[in-house]
Amino acid sequence: MTPHIVIIDDEPITLKQLRRILEKEGYQVAAFSNPQRALKHIEASPCDLVISDVRMPTMNGLDLMTRVKARFPDTEVILITGYASLDGAVEATKEGAFYYLEKPFTPDQVRDLVKQALKLRRTRKTVSEESATGAQNFQVPVIIGKSKKIQEVISIIRQIGPTDCNVMITGDSGCGKELVARAIHAESKRAQGPFLAFNCGALSETLIDNELFGHEKGAFTGAESRSAGLLEAASGGTLFLDEIGEMPHSMQVKLLRVLQEDELIRVGGCNPITIDVRIVSATSVDVKAAVNENTFRKDLYFRINVVNIKLPGLNKRKEDIPLLAYHILSRLNRRGDKNIHAISRKAMSLLRNYPFPGNVRELENILERAVAVSSGDVIRVCDLPPDLIEFELQAYKPPDEQFMTLAELEQDYISHLLKITGGVRNKTADILGIDRASLWRKMKKYGMG
Repeated sequence: MTPHIVIIDDEPITLKQLRRILEKEGYQVAAFSNPQRALKHIEASPCDLVISDVRMPTMNGLDLMTRVKARFPDTEVILITGYASLDGAVEATKEGAFYYLEKPFTPDQVRDLVKQALKLRRTRKTVSEESATGAQNFQVPVIIGKSKKIQEVISIIRQIGPTDCNVMITGDSGCGKELVARAIHAESKRAQGPFLAFNCGALSETLIDNELFGHEKGAFTGAESRSAGLLEAASGGTLFLDEIGEMPHSMQVKLLRVLQEDELIRVGGCNPITIDVRIVSATSVDVKAAVNENTFRKDLYFRINVVNIKLPGLNKRKEDIPLLAYHILSRLNRRGDKNIHAISRKAMSLLRNYPFPGNVRELENILERAVAVSSGDVIRVCDLPPDLIEFELQAYKPPDEQFMTLAELEQDYISHLLKITGGVRNKTADILGIDRASLWRKMKKYGMG
């Protein structure tokens, strides 16, 4: 059925622009400048997606979304605003918005977001139906980011997902390689088949052999029954081989044969077993260099590296940090039954300036800690790990290159510390190595309040 989309915006130009973009894509579109009329329409004719402005004279877009979600929880909502703010973004995420899009936007942005939102709705509906019949569940992973680099990754995933080619994902540890692998699987014709993951560097050669290829009864001591390996269990779906650059050479030979013949032999067996599996691999090391050094087979490299997706580190897409942070915060709130609705401006500034050597995984760990120690409903600088503050201190430079007096340097340094600690005097005094009273006297001396 043709997706039904309702758009609401009190600006006629924006409303007309959105309608034209979506109708060209073949969607059924209903446009309203009045939120109350839009709600009546949705009540009478439920829709797949709502696209609404945030600031409207008669009803706030967040309030409208809350009412839509209360009545139709599976309806996706995209909020659009010309007054973007992090507080607005977190509130939208908290209430269940699919995306918080800033004006001005491009037609391509709208088309891509709508396709993502509608696909997520279809998948959720399929999952719900399959759950009712006891079938296997699956979900489409959401890759968060508006940077050019991550949008290019998303575009490649959509292009290669429906094909059956093997894919290699490269990037530093913690940048989300498994998430990309799951997205490729979800975009493929194998989406309803299994997705299994295996870390090639986590086990010994013997255990890798058993895990991937399985074994026959009596193949070794303790093998009391036949067991299928991951390659066999993933047949009809996708096998994700993480850190494939660490796979032992003998296993590389066996894997190459599987890819060439589409069959395997269990440990202790002699009969070939036909399989149908797509290989998505990932590595944080330079496999091409390993090929040149003869530590990784060239023929296997070309088999698994039909398409290469290079994931950027988080320090290469800093504009995505606020979106990622609020997405993670929303998930942590749900998981820990918390109600932290914002990240302070100073804390966010600290996050954006940090280089994140551990990438997205490190951001998740930092926010998990902050949520655990926070005593309020806003994450502040004092809730962040000391490492971030120490990094800011190491990066500190005086405002200009002129020589400063000791008093000027002290005043500027104290001001800088107060800024990065969010004005928390106890924390500032601790960093300075003085007590709170001494800090108060210095602040009074310099007229700092």
